[in-house]
Amino acid sequence: MRFQRHVFVCENRRPEGHPRGCCAERGGVALREALKAEVRRRGLQGLVRVNAAGCLDACEHGASVVVYPEGVWYGGVTADDVPEIVEAHLLGGRPVERLRVRAYDGAPPARPREAPPPRTRPARPRGPPPPR
Repeated sequence: MRFQRHVFVCENRRPEGHPRGCCAERGGVALREALKAEVRRRGLQGLVRVNAAGCLDACEHGASVVVYPEGVWYGGVTADDVPEIVEAHLLGGRPVERLRVRAYDGAPPARPREAPPPRTRPARPRGPPPPR
């Protein structure tokens, strides 16, 4: 495995006033930058990868972060939480419980939505048009 841990930080941006909000407005960009800086400061560049993510579909918990391979989800994370996440989880292997979003941790993947039945058109008669 190339990295021991892979950290995805939601930076999704929705239109202003969207009912679900967005992680970009909740500090997602600054959070990712703070995580990258702390990883660099601790010399973890080859072990931990921090990436921006599009929508993680956890808007109500934003700013959202997910750490793999464990699949630990964090919500409401700010740049002030970064040293604790790096120390406890990324270095120590102990997730930061107060930030966890348990609803997503280890949850089975969402079932794919069933495709709607194909639209059918009325069959066209074959052959010459009917007499008028």
